[in-house]
Amino acid sequence: MSDAGLFDRLFGAGAHQVRVEGPFVHGEAQQAGRPLAVIGTWNSAAIDGDLALAVAAAVLAVVGADAASGAAPRPIVFIADTSGQQLSRHEELLGINGTFAHLARCVDLARRRGHPLLTLVHGEAVSGGFLAFGLLADRVCALADAQVRVMDLRAMARVTKIDFERLQALAAASPVFAPGAANYWRMGAVDELWAAGDDWAHCLTAALAAASASARDGRAALGETRGGRSLAAPIAALVDDA
Repeated sequence: MSDAGLFDRLFGAGAHQVRVEGPFVHGEAQQAGRPLAVIGTWNSAAIDGDLALAVAAAVLAVVGADAASGAAPRPIVFIADTSGQQLSRHEELLGINGTFAHLARCVDLARRRGHPLLTLVHGEAVSGGFLAFGLLADRVCALADAQVRVMDLRAMARVTKIDFERLQALAAASPVFAPGAANYWRMGAVDELWAAGDDWAHCLTAALAAASASARDGRAALGETRGGRSLAAPIAALVDDA
């Protein structure tokens, strides 16, 4: 789907000024008469230091502008479409880990300043490129056909030294090993799946209301309820009690 097609379905034609500049998404929109900031990545972008800093700067600009004007903190809608971090020695030497940490801190600052945070996964959401901003939102939604994963099973086999066939069997039995938005929904990492035929504007309005009301991270409990993570919530409760 083109950028115009996605944003028109989310916000309505003429109700947004969202721009896609290469791999970088930024702009403003209206949803049910409420102003929003839209920030993110596009076209399965491999996020390098420059792109991470661009996303971070856009987040800081929204926080700063609302603080300066005295306006109520706008919700920030993150658009996540990334193939992960840029894998290169060049980026590692420049300290991509530091730029990703900076981006995560900027997202945390926005939350602390009262900005409701919502992510929509459109396309891919992979590894560090997703973890550094998209997965940090108060609520994460994904189009049903989106690809969400931490690592390809073949790459996982190389890293863990577990046979690829064994990992395939584990992926069939447990969403922890399996890619796909539906599996991350089962684990509680994705709150909602939006089908192609859904009214995405209505879905967005409801999701923003839920993000605004979110008070704590309930993903572990959600994963237990959905049968995707049976131990995370009970173990966390034991640690908390101790």
